[in-house]
Amino acid sequence: MTPSKDHIDWFRHTSPYIRAHRGRTFVIYLGNGALTSPQFTNVINDLALLHLLGIRLVLVHATRGEVEQALDALGIPSQLHGGVRITDTEVLGVVSDVAATQRLQLESQLSQGLPDSPMRGARLRVVSGNFITARPVGIVDGVDYLLTGAVRRLDAAGMAAALDNQAIVLLSPLGFSPTGEVFNLSSDEVATAAAVALGADKLIIMDRAEGLSDAQGQLLRQCTVAAANELNLDDPQLAMRRDTACRACEQGVNRVHLLSYERDGALLDELFTTDGAGTMVSQVPFEQHRPATVDDIAGVLELVQPLEETGVLVRRSRERLEQEISNFTLLERDGRVLACAALYPSACATMAEIACIVTHPDYRGDGRARHLLDLLAERAAELGMRSLFVLTTQTTHWFLEQGFEACSLEDLPEERQQLYNLQRNSKVLIKHLD
Repeated sequence: MTPSKDHIDWFRHTSPYIRAHRGRTFVIYLGNGALTSPQFTNVINDLALLHLLGIRLVLVHATRGEVEQALDALGIPSQLHGGVRITDTEVLGVVSDVAATQRLQLESQLSQGLPDSPMRGARLRVVSGNFITARPVGIVDGVDYLLTGAVRRLDAAGMAAALDNQAIVLLSPLGFSPTGEVFNLSSDEVATAAAVALGADKLIIMDRAEGLSDAQGQLLRQCTVAAANELNLDDPQLAMRRDTACRACEQGVNRVHLLSYERDGALLDELFTTDGAGTMVSQVPFEQHRPATVDDIAGVLELVQPLEETGVLVRRSRERLEQEISNFTLLERDGRVLACAALYPSACATMAEIACIVTHPDYRGDGRARHLLDLLAERAAELGMRSLFVLTTQTTHWFLEQGFEACSLEDLPEERQQLYNLQRNSKVLIKHLD
Protein backbone atom coordinates (compact mmCIF):
# COMPACT_ATOMS: atom_id res chain seq x y z
CA MET A 1 0.00 0.00 0.00
CA THR A 2 1.45 3.39 -1.02
CA PRO A 3 1.86 6.22 1.52
CA SER A 4 -0.88 8.09 -0.35
CA LYS A 5 -3.26 5.13 -0.02
CA ASP A 6 -2.40 4.87 3.70
CA HIS A 7 -3.30 8.52 4.11
CA ILE A 8 -6.57 8.14 2.22
CA ASP A 9 -7.62 5.07 4.21
CA TRP A 10 -6.77 6.76 7.51
CA PHE A 11 -8.72 9.86 6.55
CA ARG A 12 -11.74 7.80 5.54
CA HIS A 13 -11.70 5.97 8.87
CA THR A 14 -11.72 9.28 10.77
CA SER A 15 -15.19 10.18 9.48
CA PRO A 16 -17.10 8.55 12.39
CA TYR A 17 -14.91 10.42 14.87
CA ILE A 18 -15.24 13.73 13.02
CA ARG A 19 -19.02 13.32 13.13
CA ALA A 20 -18.98 12.29 16.81
CA HIS A 21 -16.71 15.16 17.94
CA ARG A 22 -18.29 18.01 15.99
CA GLY A 23 -19.95 20.47 18.37
CA ARG A 24 -18.48 18.79 21.45
CA THR A 25 -16.61 20.64 24.19
CA PHE A 26 -13.09 19.52 25.07
CA VAL A 27 -11.02 21.01 27.88
CA ILE A 28 -7.32 20.56 27.10
CA TYR A 29 -4.73 20.86 29.87
CA LEU A 30 -1.25 21.80 28.64
CA GLY A 31 1.11 20.50 31.30
CA ASN A 32 4.42 21.84 32.57
CA GLY A 33 6.97 22.08 29.78
CA ALA A 34 4.41 21.84 26.98
CA LEU A 35 4.96 25.38 25.69
CA THR A 36 8.74 24.89 25.43
CA SER A 37 8.57 21.40 23.90
CA PRO A 38 10.03 21.00 20.38
CA GLN A 39 6.68 19.46 19.41
CA PHE A 40 4.57 22.37 20.60
CA THR A 41 4.22 23.99 17.18
CA ASN A 42 2.67 20.74 15.98
CA VAL A 43 0.39 20.71 19.03
CA ILE A 44 -0.79 24.22 18.11
CA ASN A 45 -1.45 23.11 14.52
CA ASP A 46 -3.44 20.14 15.80
CA LEU A 47 -5.47 22.36 18.14
CA ALA A 48 -6.26 24.63 15.19
CA LEU A 49 -7.37 21.60 13.19
CA LEU A 50 -9.71 20.47 15.98
CA HIS A 51 -11.23 23.93 16.12
CA LEU A 52 -11.75 23.98 12.36
CA LEU A 53 -13.46 20.58 12.61
CA GLY A 54 -16.09 22.13 14.86
CA ILE A 55 -14.76 21.10 18.28
CA ARG A 56 -15.24 23.67 21.05
CA LEU A 57 -11.91 24.12 22.82
CA VAL A 58 -10.99 25.37 26.27
CA LEU A 59 -7.23 25.52 26.92
CA VAL A 60 -5.69 25.55 30.40
CA HIS A 61 -1.94 26.06 30.71
CA ALA A 62 0.21 24.98 33.65
CA THR A 63 2.70 27.48 35.08
CA ARG A 64 4.34 25.61 37.96
CA GLY A 65 7.51 24.50 36.16
CA GLU A 66 8.32 27.93 34.77
CA VAL A 67 7.42 29.62 38.06
CA GLU A 68 9.98 27.41 39.80
CA GLN A 69 12.62 28.39 37.25
CA ALA A 70 11.79 32.09 37.59
CA LEU A 71 11.92 31.97 41.39
CA ASP A 72 15.31 30.25 41.27
CA ALA A 73 16.64 32.83 38.82
CA LEU A 74 15.47 35.69 41.06
CA GLY A 75 16.74 34.05 44.23
CA ILE A 76 13.27 33.96 45.77
CA PRO A 77 12.70 31.00 48.11
CA SER A 78 10.03 28.55 46.98
CA GLN A 79 7.81 27.47 49.84
CA LEU A 80 5.64 24.37 49.47
CA HIS A 81 3.50 22.63 52.05
CA GLY A 82 1.80 19.36 51.19
CA GLY A 83 2.83 19.89 47.57
CA VAL A 84 0.96 23.23 47.42
CA ARG A 85 2.79 26.52 46.92
CA ILE A 86 2.57 29.20 49.62
CA THR A 87 2.07 32.40 47.66
CA ASP A 88 3.09 35.73 49.16
CA THR A 89 2.93 39.06 47.31
CA GLU A 90 6.41 38.67 45.81
CA VAL A 91 5.72 35.13 44.57
CA LEU A 92 2.35 36.20 43.19
CA GLY A 93 4.12 38.81 41.06
CA VAL A 94 6.29 36.08 39.54
CA VAL A 95 3.29 33.78 39.02
CA SER A 96 1.38 36.59 37.30
CA ASP A 97 4.32 37.40 35.01
CA VAL A 98 4.75 33.75 34.00
CA ALA A 99 1.02 33.32 33.38
CA ALA A 100 0.89 36.50 31.28
CA THR A 101 3.95 35.48 29.24
CA GLN A 102 2.50 32.03 28.55
CA ARG A 103 -0.88 33.47 27.64
CA LEU A 104 0.74 35.84 25.14
CA GLN A 105 2.77 32.97 23.69
CA LEU A 106 -0.35 30.86 23.20
CA GLU A 107 -2.29 33.75 21.70
CA SER A 108 0.53 34.58 19.30
CA GLN A 109 0.98 30.97 18.18
CA LEU A 110 -2.76 30.56 17.68
CA SER A 111 -2.66 33.69 15.51
CA GLN A 112 -0.23 32.24 12.97
CA GLY A 113 -1.33 32.15 9.36
CA LEU A 114 1.65 32.06 7.04
CA PRO A 115 0.83 30.86 3.51
CA ASP A 116 3.10 27.81 3.78
CA SER A 117 1.92 26.73 7.24
CA PRO A 118 -0.85 24.32 8.35
CA MET A 119 -2.67 27.29 9.91
CA ARG A 120 -2.90 29.28 6.67
CA GLY A 121 -6.08 31.35 6.75
CA ALA A 122 -7.25 29.83 10.05
CA ARG A 123 -8.01 33.20 11.73
CA LEU A 124 -8.65 31.78 15.19
CA ARG A 125 -10.23 33.93 17.88
CA VAL A 126 -8.86 33.40 21.41
CA VAL A 127 -10.75 34.71 24.44
CA SER A 128 -9.46 34.92 28.00
CA GLY A 129 -10.57 36.98 30.97
CA ASN A 130 -11.93 36.96 34.49
CA PHE A 131 -13.90 33.73 34.12
CA ILE A 132 -12.65 32.30 37.43
CA THR A 133 -13.84 33.46 40.83
CA ALA A 134 -11.50 32.25 43.58
CA ARG A 135 -11.24 32.18 47.34
CA PRO A 136 -8.18 31.85 49.58
CA VAL A 137 -7.14 28.37 50.68
CA GLY A 138 -6.62 29.95 54.11
CA ILE A 139 -4.86 28.31 57.02
CA VAL A 140 -4.47 24.53 56.90
CA ASP A 141 -2.65 22.57 59.60
CA GLY A 142 -1.49 25.88 61.02
CA VAL A 143 0.05 26.98 57.72
CA ASP A 144 -1.23 30.18 56.09
CA TYR A 145 -1.23 29.76 52.32
CA LEU A 146 -1.65 33.53 51.88
CA LEU A 147 -2.50 34.27 48.23
CA THR A 148 -2.81 30.65 47.15
CA GLY A 149 -6.43 30.12 46.22
CA ALA A 150 -9.04 27.56 45.24
CA VAL A 151 -11.68 27.78 42.54
CA ARG A 152 -14.95 29.10 43.93
CA ARG A 153 -16.93 29.17 40.70
CA LEU A 154 -16.51 29.62 36.98
CA ASP A 155 -18.48 31.82 34.62
CA ALA A 156 -19.77 28.90 32.60
CA ALA A 157 -22.31 31.08 30.77
CA GLY A 158 -19.60 33.54 29.71
CA MET A 159 -17.31 30.75 28.49
CA ALA A 160 -20.17 29.05 26.66
CA ALA A 161 -21.04 32.33 24.94
CA ALA A 162 -17.44 32.66 23.74
CA LEU A 163 -17.47 29.08 22.49
CA ASP A 164 -20.80 29.67 20.74
CA ASN A 165 -19.14 32.62 19.02
CA GLN A 166 -16.50 30.28 17.51
CA ALA A 167 -13.75 31.34 19.94
CA ILE A 168 -11.17 29.27 21.78
CA VAL A 169 -11.30 29.96 25.52
CA LEU A 170 -7.92 30.29 27.24
CA LEU A 171 -7.74 29.95 31.03
CA SER A 172 -4.70 30.82 33.14
CA PRO A 173 -4.36 29.42 36.69
CA LEU A 174 -5.27 32.75 38.30
CA GLY A 175 -8.53 33.63 39.97
CA PHE A 176 -10.13 36.78 41.27
CA SER A 177 -12.15 37.43 44.41
CA PRO A 178 -15.18 39.71 44.69
CA THR A 179 -12.95 42.07 46.70
CA GLY A 180 -10.50 42.40 43.81
CA GLU A 181 -7.72 40.12 45.07
CA VAL A 182 -5.75 37.86 42.74
CA PHE A 183 -5.05 34.25 43.74
CA ASN A 184 -2.59 31.66 42.49
CA LEU A 185 -4.53 28.52 41.55
CA SER A 186 -3.73 24.92 40.70
CA SER A 187 -3.96 24.47 36.93
CA ASP A 188 -5.20 20.89 37.52
CA GLU A 189 -8.07 22.26 39.58
CA VAL A 190 -8.86 24.92 36.97
CA ALA A 191 -8.99 22.33 34.18
CA THR A 192 -11.24 20.00 36.18
CA ALA A 193 -13.53 22.81 37.31
CA ALA A 194 -13.86 24.09 33.74
CA ALA A 195 -14.71 20.62 32.41
CA VAL A 196 -17.32 20.10 35.12
CA ALA A 197 -18.86 23.57 34.84
CA LEU A 198 -19.20 23.35 31.06
CA GLY A 199 -20.36 19.72 31.05
CA ALA A 200 -17.40 19.01 28.78
CA ASP A 201 -17.39 15.78 26.83
CA LYS A 202 -13.68 15.27 27.44
CA LEU A 203 -10.86 16.51 29.60
CA ILE A 204 -7.57 15.93 27.78
CA ILE A 205 -4.42 16.10 29.92
CA MET A 206 -1.28 16.58 27.85
CA ASP A 207 1.85 16.05 29.93
CA ARG A 208 5.26 14.44 29.49
CA ALA A 209 4.13 10.87 30.19
CA GLU A 210 2.31 8.91 27.49
CA GLY A 211 -0.30 7.75 29.98
CA LEU A 212 -0.77 5.15 32.70
CA SER A 213 1.06 1.81 32.63
CA ASP A 214 0.36 -1.55 34.25
CA ALA A 215 2.71 -3.45 36.57
CA GLN A 216 4.63 -4.78 33.54
CA GLY A 217 5.20 -1.29 32.17
CA GLN A 218 2.70 -1.68 29.32
CA LEU A 219 0.70 1.40 28.39
CA LEU A 220 -2.96 1.08 29.35
CA ARG A 221 -5.14 2.20 26.48
CA GLN A 222 -8.24 2.32 28.66
CA CYS A 223 -8.81 2.24 32.37
CA THR A 224 -11.73 2.63 34.76
CA VAL A 225 -11.48 4.99 37.71
CA ALA A 226 -11.40 2.02 40.09
CA ALA A 227 -8.56 0.36 38.19
CA ALA A 228 -6.61 3.63 37.90
CA ASN A 229 -6.81 4.19 41.65
CA GLU A 230 -5.30 0.76 42.25
CA LEU A 231 -2.17 1.47 40.18
CA ASN A 232 1.11 1.88 42.06
CA LEU A 233 2.78 4.83 40.33
CA ASP A 234 6.37 5.71 41.18
CA ASP A 235 6.26 9.06 39.38
CA PRO A 236 4.63 11.66 41.70
CA GLN A 237 3.70 13.91 38.77
CA LEU A 238 2.01 11.04 36.94
CA ALA A 239 0.19 10.10 40.15
CA MET A 240 -1.11 13.67 40.35
CA ARG A 241 -2.37 13.51 36.76
CA ARG A 242 -4.03 10.16 37.53
CA ASP A 243 -5.74 11.67 40.57
CA THR A 244 -6.92 14.63 38.49
CA ALA A 245 -8.38 12.28 35.88
CA CYS A 246 -10.19 10.23 38.51
CA ARG A 247 -11.60 13.30 40.28
CA ALA A 248 -12.88 14.70 37.00
CA CYS A 249 -14.66 11.44 36.19
CA GLU A 250 -16.13 11.28 39.68
CA GLN A 251 -17.47 14.82 39.21
CA GLY A 252 -19.25 13.94 35.99
CA VAL A 253 -16.77 14.22 33.10
CA ASN A 254 -17.43 11.20 30.88
CA ARG A 255 -13.89 10.62 29.66
CA VAL A 256 -10.44 11.89 30.59
CA HIS A 257 -7.48 11.27 28.29
CA LEU A 258 -3.84 11.22 29.40
CA LEU A 259 -1.28 11.62 26.63
CA SER A 260 2.12 13.11 25.89
CA TYR A 261 2.70 16.47 24.22
CA GLU A 262 6.16 15.18 23.26
CA ARG A 263 4.75 12.60 20.85
CA ASP A 264 4.02 14.15 17.49
CA GLY A 265 0.36 13.75 16.54
CA ALA A 266 -0.67 12.21 19.87
CA LEU A 267 -3.75 14.43 20.09
CA LEU A 268 -4.98 13.42 16.64
CA ASP A 269 -4.21 9.75 17.25
CA GLU A 270 -6.12 9.83 20.52
CA LEU A 271 -9.22 11.43 19.04
CA PHE A 272 -9.38 9.92 15.55
CA THR A 273 -8.20 6.32 15.90
CA THR A 274 -9.70 3.38 17.75
CA ASP A 275 -6.69 2.62 19.96
CA GLY A 276 -5.54 6.18 20.55
CA ALA A 277 -2.11 7.30 21.76
CA GLY A 278 -2.46 7.41 25.55
CA THR A 279 -4.75 6.28 28.35
CA MET A 280 -8.46 6.99 28.52
CA VAL A 281 -9.99 6.97 32.02
CA SER A 282 -13.74 6.60 32.51
CA GLN A 283 -16.18 5.55 35.20
CA VAL A 284 -17.42 2.62 33.16
CA PRO A 285 -15.44 0.27 30.89
CA PHE A 286 -14.63 1.76 27.49
CA GLU A 287 -15.65 -1.41 25.67
CA GLN A 288 -19.27 -2.33 26.23
CA HIS A 289 -21.27 -5.42 25.40
CA ARG A 290 -24.88 -5.22 24.28
CA PRO A 291 -27.49 -7.10 22.25
CA ALA A 292 -27.23 -6.58 18.50
CA THR A 293 -29.94 -4.84 16.48
CA VAL A 294 -30.67 -4.61 12.76
CA ASP A 295 -28.55 -1.46 12.67
CA ASP A 296 -25.51 -3.63 13.53
CA ILE A 297 -25.78 -5.99 10.56
CA ALA A 298 -23.12 -4.17 8.53
CA GLY A 299 -20.69 -4.32 11.45
CA VAL A 300 -21.31 -8.03 12.01
CA LEU A 301 -20.91 -8.78 8.30
CA GLU A 302 -17.57 -6.98 8.30
CA LEU A 303 -16.38 -9.36 11.03
CA VAL A 304 -17.76 -12.66 9.76
CA GLN A 305 -17.35 -12.45 5.98
CA PRO A 306 -13.55 -13.00 5.92
CA LEU A 307 -14.00 -16.17 7.99
CA GLU A 308 -16.90 -17.32 5.82
CA GLU A 309 -14.68 -16.97 2.76
CA THR A 310 -12.00 -19.21 4.30
CA GLY A 311 -14.55 -21.80 5.46
CA VAL A 312 -14.10 -21.21 9.19
CA LEU A 313 -17.74 -20.11 9.50
CA VAL A 314 -20.88 -21.20 7.70
CA ARG A 315 -22.03 -18.61 5.19
CA ARG A 316 -25.01 -16.53 6.28
CA SER A 317 -27.00 -14.45 3.84
CA ARG A 318 -27.92 -10.92 4.83
CA GLU A 319 -31.55 -12.00 5.00
CA ARG A 320 -30.72 -14.82 7.42
CA LEU A 321 -28.59 -12.50 9.52
CA GLU A 322 -31.47 -10.03 9.72
CA GLN A 323 -33.72 -12.82 11.01
CA GLU A 324 -31.17 -14.02 13.57
CA ILE A 325 -29.61 -10.71 14.68
CA SER A 326 -31.42 -10.79 18.03
CA ASN A 327 -29.37 -13.88 18.93
CA PHE A 328 -26.11 -11.89 18.67
CA THR A 329 -24.21 -10.09 21.40
CA LEU A 330 -21.63 -7.46 20.46
CA LEU A 331 -18.54 -5.99 22.04
CA GLU A 332 -18.09 -2.43 20.82
CA ARG A 333 -15.87 0.58 21.32
CA ASP A 334 -16.99 4.05 20.28
CA GLY A 335 -19.65 2.53 18.04
CA ARG A 336 -17.24 0.14 16.31
CA VAL A 337 -18.00 -3.59 16.59
CA LEU A 338 -14.85 -5.38 17.80
CA ALA A 339 -16.30 -8.84 18.44
CA CYS A 340 -19.56 -10.77 18.20
CA ALA A 341 -21.06 -14.08 19.26
CA ALA A 342 -24.47 -15.71 18.95
CA LEU A 343 -26.57 -17.84 21.30
CA TYR A 344 -29.31 -20.15 19.95
CA PRO A 345 -31.34 -21.76 22.76
CA SER A 346 -32.95 -25.09 21.83
CA ALA A 347 -36.72 -25.02 21.50
CA CYS A 348 -37.30 -28.50 22.93
CA ALA A 349 -34.24 -29.26 25.04
CA THR A 350 -32.07 -27.70 27.72
CA MET A 351 -29.14 -27.14 25.37
CA ALA A 352 -28.08 -23.93 23.65
CA GLU A 353 -25.77 -23.49 20.67
CA ILE A 354 -22.90 -21.05 20.66
CA ALA A 355 -22.03 -19.84 17.17
CA CYS A 356 -20.18 -17.19 15.25
CA ILE A 357 -17.64 -16.13 17.91
CA VAL A 358 -15.50 -13.65 15.98
CA THR A 359 -13.02 -10.97 17.02
CA HIS A 360 -11.65 -8.32 14.67
CA PRO A 361 -8.10 -9.30 13.60
CA ASP A 362 -6.61 -6.15 15.18
CA TYR A 363 -8.02 -7.08 18.62
CA ARG A 364 -7.43 -10.78 18.95
CA GLY A 365 -5.50 -12.28 21.85
CA ASP A 366 -6.86 -10.01 24.61
CA GLY A 367 -9.63 -12.27 25.91
CA ARG A 368 -12.58 -10.68 24.11
CA ALA A 369 -13.85 -14.00 22.70
CA ARG A 370 -13.63 -15.60 26.14
CA HIS A 371 -15.47 -12.63 27.62
CA LEU A 372 -18.34 -13.01 25.13
CA LEU A 373 -18.45 -16.78 25.71
CA ASP A 374 -18.80 -16.21 29.46
CA LEU A 375 -21.58 -13.67 28.88
CA LEU A 376 -23.52 -16.08 26.68
CA ALA A 377 -23.04 -18.90 29.19
CA GLU A 378 -24.60 -16.71 31.88
CA ARG A 379 -27.45 -15.84 29.53
CA ALA A 380 -28.05 -19.51 28.71
CA ALA A 381 -28.17 -20.39 32.40
CA GLU A 382 -30.73 -17.63 32.99
CA LEU A 383 -32.88 -19.19 30.24
CA GLY A 384 -32.78 -22.58 31.98
CA MET A 385 -30.21 -24.16 29.69
CA ARG A 386 -28.01 -26.83 31.29
CA SER A 387 -25.33 -27.11 28.62
CA LEU A 388 -23.80 -25.39 25.63
CA PHE A 389 -22.67 -26.93 22.37
CA VAL A 390 -20.66 -25.77 19.39
CA LEU A 391 -19.98 -27.14 15.93
CA THR A 392 -16.51 -26.23 14.75
CA THR A 393 -14.03 -27.20 12.05
CA GLN A 394 -10.93 -25.13 12.90
CA THR A 395 -11.23 -23.86 16.49
CA THR A 396 -11.59 -27.15 18.36
CA HIS A 397 -8.60 -26.60 20.61
CA TRP A 398 -9.73 -23.14 21.70
CA PHE A 399 -13.09 -24.49 22.82
CA LEU A 400 -11.43 -27.39 24.62
CA GLU A 401 -9.37 -24.83 26.51
CA GLN A 402 -12.63 -23.15 27.57
CA GLY A 403 -13.96 -26.32 29.18
CA PHE A 404 -15.83 -27.94 26.29
CA GLU A 405 -15.58 -31.70 25.69
CA ALA A 406 -15.67 -33.69 22.47
CA CYS A 407 -19.00 -35.48 21.97
CA SER A 408 -20.97 -37.16 19.20
CA LEU A 409 -23.71 -35.91 16.93
CA GLU A 410 -26.25 -38.03 18.81
CA ASP A 411 -25.69 -35.88 21.93
CA LEU A 412 -27.24 -32.84 20.23
CA PRO A 413 -30.96 -31.95 20.24
CA GLU A 414 -32.80 -33.81 17.52
CA GLU A 415 -33.69 -30.70 15.50
CA ARG A 416 -30.02 -29.72 15.40
CA GLN A 417 -28.97 -33.21 14.31
CA GLN A 418 -31.26 -32.90 11.30
CA LEU A 419 -29.52 -29.66 10.24
CA TYR A 420 -26.00 -31.08 10.56
CA ASN A 421 -23.92 -30.50 7.43
CA LEU A 422 -22.12 -33.76 6.61
CA GLN A 423 -19.86 -32.05 4.10
CA ARG A 424 -18.38 -29.72 6.73
CA ASN A 425 -17.84 -32.65 9.10
CA SER A 426 -17.76 -30.30 12.09
CA LYS A 427 -16.59 -31.45 15.50
CA VAL A 428 -19.26 -31.53 18.20
CA LEU A 429 -18.23 -30.03 21.56
CA ILE A 430 -20.36 -29.69 24.67
CA LYS A 431 -19.90 -27.83 27.95
CA HIS A 432 -22.07 -28.45 31.01
CA LEU A 433 -23.11 -25.24 32.75
CA ASP A 434 -23.25 -26.73 36.22
